[in-house]
Amino acid sequence: MMVKRKLDELIALEGKKKKKKKQVATPRPACSWVYFSREFIRAYSASHPESSGLKAATKAASDAWKSMSLEEKAKYTKRSREVWDNYLTTAPARVPKPRKQTNLVTRCSPGRLFNVLQRLTLDQKDAVRSMGFGSLLSLRCRTLRRSLCLWLLERFNTARCSLEICGERIPLSPKDVELVMGLAASGKDVVNSGPDDLIVELRNSYNATNHGISVRLLEERLAAPEAGEEFKRSFILYALGTVLCPTARLDVSPSFLHFLTNMDTIHQYNWGKFLLDRLVREVSRFHQGKQRAVGGCLLFLQLFYYETVSLEGPGSMVPALGPFLSSWGEEEITEREKRERELGGYGFGEVLCRESCRRIESSRCRAHLDSLQAGRMDTSSEPALGREGNQTLPVCIGDKNAVVCGDIEVVVESVRKACQNIEYGCKETLDYTKISEHEESCMYSPCSCPLQECDFVGSSEQLSLHFSSKHWDSGRRFGYNCPQAISMGMNESLLVLQAEEDGILFLLNKGTETIGNTVTITCIRPSSSKEKFLYDLVSGRGISSLRLKSLTQNFPGRVEGFPSADFLLIPFRFLDSSGQLNVEVCIWNSAELGADRPALDLAIS
Repeated sequence: MMVKRKLDELIALEGKKKKKKKQVATPRPACSWVYFSREFIRAYSASHPESSGLKAATKAASDAWKSMSLEEKAKYTKRSREVWDNYLTTAPARVPKPRKQTNLVTRCSPGRLFNVLQRLTLDQKDAVRSMGFGSLLSLRCRTLRRSLCLWLLERFNTARCSLEICGERIPLSPKDVELVMGLAASGKDVVNSGPDDLIVELRNSYNATNHGISVRLLEERLAAPEAGEEFKRSFILYALGTVLCPTARLDVSPSFLHFLTNMDTIHQYNWGKFLLDRLVREVSRFHQGKQRAVGGCLLFLQLFYYETVSLEGPGSMVPALGPFLSSWGEEEITEREKRERELGGYGFGEVLCRESCRRIESSRCRAHLDSLQAGRMDTSSEPALGREGNQTLPVCIGDKNAVVCGDIEVVVESVRKACQNIEYGCKETLDYTKISEHEESCMYSPCSCPLQECDFVGSSEQLSLHFSSKHWDSGRRFGYNCPQAISMGMNESLLVLQAEEDGILFLLNKGTETIGNTVTITCIRPSSSKEKFLYDLVSGRGISSLRLKSLTQNFPGRVEGFPSADFLLIPFRFLDSSGQLNVEVCIWNSAELGADRPALDLAIS
């Protein structure tokens, strides 16, 4: 009995010591070179029996592969793609490993831009202002607080474009970029893509390589006293590459040259939207582990946090007469960081009411108030401050829930302002307390022509008439609720679709990934528009077919890069022999969509 008990204990002990076998994931398929080398080495070893080992056979295979033409390699490339497509459809989704990073790597360097700004002449500063970048001249911050930026990146929700801090979700919009950085948040979309032959001369003038444009070359050019077109272009490139839209690389992206061919239209662009879209894209790539360095304007995130989160409560807010960029220098930031450490770190403050913090709008209102009768309010040294006894109270006009006391309330109620979209057809004139809310959802918000060579900007209705009269041969007309076959060439990235019934414009967008093309449909309308259209995309090859049914997202023009919307991924093997992508498109009008709401909810659930 004792022997049997000891034997059972020994078996149990050995069982505990045995390690579990590591589960091996499905191996990734080989590339075309591997398939060729396997075939070549077998044939080489059979014809060269005197050769010992794989070294000589592998060397011979490498030399043969380099000398082969694309047509000769097509056999192995096709086989590799077929195996890869089968792998993607059968292999389980890979769970990305959580990123562990304690040090932030970024090319966003406000100090470099600050040093260049100090050396600009008066004429050069005037040139900067003429382009709509005058707010950068008031830059005072020279260093990023990397620990804060990394903390914010970890709490940046790229899907919702929001920061999740202090127990709240704070959405970010181009208007926030305007408030912080002082750059326009309305106008035409910035498009940094197009035919390369249009920027060949510019690339050569800046010695642009595949890596980019040298930052030091731009610094040398900005050191010259001239303030003409070349200075303007070099300044925009330098500002984008060092602070506003830096990439993960050291140099400036040459794709920026696409929107710098005509320097007279720089002030017409929606820079707020461009900066925010680039930031979301770069942070998304960082979260996915595709790059170690973080691109995008991290200075905006840092200053937005300082202005949005108060460490002393809402009563400590001091009104500013310009963009927040000018309110934060090294001394103010050092004092703020010291206070953060005293409280135990970031995230212990209180999120301020965002509407009441829109101080640029408030400063515009104060300018109007100053022009009113002097007997209605004090316009001496502090026109934006209400006084109660010896206490100075900030007046936040942009907040629809704010309480403004005394004679100031009477004056504010009497001040009315026309909608900023008056030139596009809006006739509304509202109180200052309501104008901001109206402009965010105004149906006359400007939309830009999707054709890159056209500078037209107008309401969605004006744009429809413009496109049908000026570019009738550059798009394709369609009827609602009727499937239509459409082909797109290898070099086509979008196709404009215009509805015959109401003239509304849609974009069929095509992107390229490593395994195929991505396709989606967007509608050219103000982003605030709530009306959406149901659409259907079908692509087939033989008996196989792929299908996407979704709702269109609204964008006020052409989207830089590929839009953040649902898309259909079509493998390369679905292309025809000439490389064209063939899809069947059907768009339902919104009237019938609303009548069939239960069916729609079921379709997209």
